[in-house]
Amino acid sequence: MSVAINIDQVIKRYGKLTIIPGLTEHIRNGEFFTLLGPSGCGKTTLLRMIAGFNTIEGGKIRFNDQVINDIPAHKRNIGMVFQSYAIFPHMTVRENVEYGLKLRKMPKAEMKEKVDKILDVVQITEYQDRLPERLSGGQQQRVALARAIVIHPSVLLMDEPLSNLDAKLRVEMRSAIREVQKQVGITTVYVTHDQEEALSISDRIAVMKKGEIQQTARPHTVYTRPYNIFVSTFIGHSNLFRGRLQEAKDGLKAVFADGYEMPLTTLGAEASPGMEVIISVRPEEFSIQPEGKGVRCRVHSKVFLGKYINYGLEFPEEMLVPGQPSIEFSQDLGHAEHMLEVGDTVTLRPNPMKVNVFSADGSHSLMEGVVQNE
Repeated sequence: MSVAINIDQVIKRYGKLTIIPGLTEHIRNGEFFTLLGPSGCGKTTLLRMIAGFNTIEGGKIRFNDQVINDIPAHKRNIGMVFQSYAIFPHMTVRENVEYGLKLRKMPKAEMKEKVDKILDVVQITEYQDRLPERLSGGQQQRVALARAIVIHPSVLLMDEPLSNLDAKLRVEMRSAIREVQKQVGITTVYVTHDQEEALSISDRIAVMKKGEIQQTARPHTVYTRPYNIFVSTFIGHSNLFRGRLQEAKDGLKAVFADGYEMPLTTLGAEASPGMEVIISVRPEEFSIQPEGKGVRCRVHSKVFLGKYINYGLEFPEEMLVPGQPSIEFSQDLGHAEHMLEVGDTVTLRPNPMKVNVFSADGSHSLMEGVVQNE
């Protein structure tokens, strides 16, 4: 039976080094929950704590109401899918999938029924008599997935399972994993550093940085209404501008450093006239406008990416938050009236309904209704 996972003020230390300083999160029964963050942020460490592979130095982890801190890994009823597949090379596909059921001494007839069903669910029935060496990477990962879920675990844990696959196969397999998870309904915790993967596969995403969760929300929310600058720039690309809030006829407006004024109707109660702010604009939130109707910049690079063109932009230094790798504008070729060239000067209007506005230190959003945990 699938369970909810309650993580309460959990601490992980290695000697004097604290990796996770006191993390709290609730993972709902049956949901596909992704831990997303850069390398070294603690996401795999947290996954291994849930699995029982790492000790817990403080706090509690519960499956429903049962504290599992001191329950050994083999008694937690978890399924685990690793980056390296970890399937037995000397066993056929069917033998690999049967392995966990044999350890549980399941009767042969019942075992055959369960294995037949799960092979069908992950679409590898036709390969059941092959050895792993005769399978593609995607097929091997399907075997690992089938072996993990055939035992009907309470929780399915997946640690960067697609990182060894090529780009096309990754897209195919993430759809397959999501479809299988929907069918079996097991609470799934998925670890990845790939933002696109997390956005496409998850019910909710927890974005991590240095052992702390920055925001937990649905994929659409973390992309369109990030809680802070880290989430805004880690998930997708965001261009960060300096600005100040001023009174406007119908509320407030953001004034860019070059004087361009953008009326805003989606700010929260904390926003007030005179505040220094950071204005975050995603590349696709710009539109080309006549002079005086937006911010002026120069095109310094142009990259053709099929459905759209990505332009690198130059702005006066005083307009920008320092330390950004690039300032970008994405032009959808399906709607473009004309294309820009390197060296062009252009006026771009940020979409006031889509931009995000943050406190001057970038620690939190000033937009209406933005929450850290959804």
